[in-house]
Amino acid sequence: MRFFARLSYKGTAYHGWQIQPNGISVQEVLEKAFSTILQTKTAITGAGRTDAGVHARNYIAHFEMDNKLFSNDLPLFIYKTNSFLPKDIVIHDVYKVDSDSHARFDAKSRTYHYYISHQKNPFRNDTAWLRLGSLDIDLMNKACEILKTTTDFTSFAKLHTDNKTNICNLMQAHWQQTDELIIFEIKADRFLRNMVRAIVGTMVDIGRHKITLDDFKEIIKSKNRNNAGVSAPAKGLFLEEIYY
Repeated sequence: MRFFARLSYKGTAYHGWQIQPNGISVQEVLEKAFSTILQTKTAITGAGRTDAGVHARNYIAHFEMDNKLFSNDLPLFIYKTNSFLPKDIVIHDVYKVDSDSHARFDAKSRTYHYYISHQKNPFRNDTAWLRLGSLDIDLMNKACEILKTTTDFTSFAKLHTDNKTNICNLMQAHWQQTDELIIFEIKADRFLRNMVRAIVGTMVDIGRHKITLDDFKEIIKSKNRNNAGVSAPAKGLFLEEIYY
C-alpha cells in the first residue's frame, strides 16, 4: 500500500533532500528510520530536491508499507518514527493514497519563502540571511510584476544541469516587510535548481539600487545565468507548501 508522509526538516546539517555520495541527506536519514521501524528496506520518493542547507516546512514524500500493525495505526507509526528521527526532522502526518499517486509528479504547484533578517538575531542564524541596511521593497515588488510575465527562467537556473526545459508557470511573487524580517513568497508549477536563490540575489541588487528594472528585464531576456545576481544563501530558503 502506498502512503504519503508530510514532514518538516531544518536543512542546516544536510546536503539537501536527495541521497548524495559525499554527505548525509534528509532522504537517507528518513529511509534508514522507516526501514528500521518497518523492519524491511523502504525506499522513499520525495516531491523534489532541495539544496544543501535549505529547509522545508511542509514536504511530501511517498513510500510503500505493508506492515498491518502500522498501516492500521498510523498515529503509532508516526510516534515510533519521530522517536527514531533526529531533532531536526519531524513527521506530521501519514495517510494512505492510491497506488499510482506520486509525491513528485502529481504536485500541481509549490510555494517557497525566502527570509532576510535586517536585525541581528541569534535565533535566526540558520534560518534567515542577515543583511543589514535598507532595501527598496516597492521597487522589488515592481520587479515581481515583471517576473510574473516571464516564462523562461534560464537566467536564474543553475548551469550545466539536465533540465529538459527552463519554462515555469509562475503564479505568485511578492515581497513584504515585518519588524524583523523581509519575506519573499514565490509560487509556481515547478522550480529549477537554484532558481529562487538566484531571483532573490538579483532582486536584492534591485532593492539596493545597484541595478534598474530595465536591467532586470535585460537579464531575463539574455537567458544567461552569468548576468543575474549572486545566489542568496541557502539558509534563508524554505519550501513552505506543495499543492496536489
